[in-house]
Amino acid sequence: MGRWCTARGRAGTGRARPTGPALPTRSAMQTGRALPTVFARTAAVTAVLVTAVATTAALPGATALAAGPAGPAGPRTGYDFADGAVRITGASATAGAEELAAGSTYRSSLPRNGTLYYRLELDAASDAYVSVTAVPGTDGEVTAVDGIRVSVRDADGGSCSVHSATFGAAHSPRPVTAWGTREIDPGAGRRCQDAGTYYVSVQRTRPQDSPPDDWDLELAAATEPRPRQTGPTKAPETWDSASPEPLAGEPQRRPGGSGFAHATLVGQGVWRDDIRPGETLYYRVPVDWGRQVYATAELAGSADASGYATGALRLALHNPVRGEVDDAAKGYTGRRTSVALAPLPPVAYPNRYATAGQVGALRFAGDYYVVVHLAAQVADDFGEGPFGLTLRLRLGGAAQSGPDYAGESRPKGLFEVSARDRLAAPGGSGGAAAGDDAAMKAVAVGGIGTGSLLLLGLAVWTAAARRRT
Repeated sequence: MGRWCTARGRAGTGRARPTGPALPTRSAMQTGRALPTVFARTAAVTAVLVTAVATTAALPGATALAAGPAGPAGPRTGYDFADGAVRITGASATAGAEELAAGSTYRSSLPRNGTLYYRLELDAASDAYVSVTAVPGTDGEVTAVDGIRVSVRDADGGSCSVHSATFGAAHSPRPVTAWGTREIDPGAGRRCQDAGTYYVSVQRTRPQDSPPDDWDLELAAATEPRPRQTGPTKAPETWDSASPEPLAGEPQRRPGGSGFAHATLVGQGVWRDDIRPGETLYYRVPVDWGRQVYATAELAGSADASGYATGALRLALHNPVRGEVDDAAKGYTGRRTSVALAPLPPVAYPNRYATAGQVGALRFAGDYYVVVHLAAQVADDFGEGPFGLTLRLRLGGAAQSGPDYAGESRPKGLFEVSARDRLAAPGGSGGAAAGDDAAMKAVAVGGIGTGSLLLLGLAVWTAAARRRT
């Protein structure tokens, strides 16, 4: 439809129109000889298109095609930064800090020593979030406690938040993400409640033991409006904390993405891919208010079943602003290995008032990210792979309505699950059977086809009517 409207809008602008089958002359139209021919041809074309749409919807691969390509995975080339990310230079002091605008993504670099500063301009009515993903080189050696620290402070130097992310026991270079927050809570007498300038600082957690090369950075800033009405100010204390059985079924191939901005869209289901030592795969999962995420990753056995890699298989969950919710890791001996996230509470707005960081990070609906990393040292004992990876995702709970926000988030729609994502996510949201999910996608494809046919028929009818008058 968009292409049709664009083409129609260009008509009459002086560009040559494409040639095609000639319409009947005025005299022929007036005698009525050509009109049946026009509509007969229209009916024939419409019938062909209806058949094509129906055939496409009936094909076994139609659902997978609507969800995007799922071809074989080849060697990946590292972290895939967001398209159009703005290049920005971190300042060595707050005086020269460049602004991070909410809704935008940036690229920068972090040296081994020193602290970099960036600036936020915030109002007094929105919560603000900034995430920083550091991408070290693959050749450097990292320690378990090395990583990045992200702080947010007000103009007077008062601390709003401090979060760190480290490489962990595997000592494997990989993208690490830490986030910073400025939260509005007028009744708590906290700092960082005023409108004005705030500063984000980024530094390495263990510079003396860190590789000498600069690390690439991806920074993303977002804001969340407050609800129109004040709701509960205490996190839910009871929820279903039982671990369900991992989802069964034949795995469907879904190659993972290589960064947050290019994460592969999936829903509840069993998915498979290949992963090589040192690689990190990203999957995007739409999660509604009231839903719970259960995730398990399984690594296939190796023919060279001799040796041990500490913390080799790492599984993590990140929220819509890329803040880490939870992670788990397990060593690898060459035998089939699985690692699962601990049971997590349902997504709820009041979770932000929890004292536990895992619960507090589950504060909004939207796209969550499941991230899988295979430690580089796996190659030392078991070769370069690739190794078979199976990801089992289950969405528990029931979808609920969220808060009535007083404004729009930046970027828009960040804290909601769109109808488009519900239809496009392979496996669906878990609230319907697989057959129902496939049927809904077929309806979506059919709806698009039907709309195109109606527009086509209308265009031919209009042209005929104009000729007649």
